[in-house]
Amino acid sequence: MSFGFVAFHHPAPEHVDAFVAECHRVAEAIRQQPGSLSVGVWVTPDGAAVVTTGAFESEDAFRATAGLAREMGATPDGLSDL
Repeated sequence: MSFGFVAFHHPAPEHVDAFVAECHRVAEAIRQQPGSLSVGVWVTPDGAAVVTTGAFESEDAFRATAGLAREMGATPDGLSDL
């Protein structure tokens, strides 16, 4: 069974550009992982939120990529725990 996520992030306005750049860095690394089907990063038209999405072949594939994101310093402890 496939597995996915949608996350809404609300960085402070002065941090949006850096946050989006970091999201793209992590997304590119995740795209290279086995079981990753798609990863997306968008900024809402009003700039108030950054939306990230991911689709994976399985929950195990998601867990592996969540671990990679933690190793890259991109997720706080516990954030990607199911």
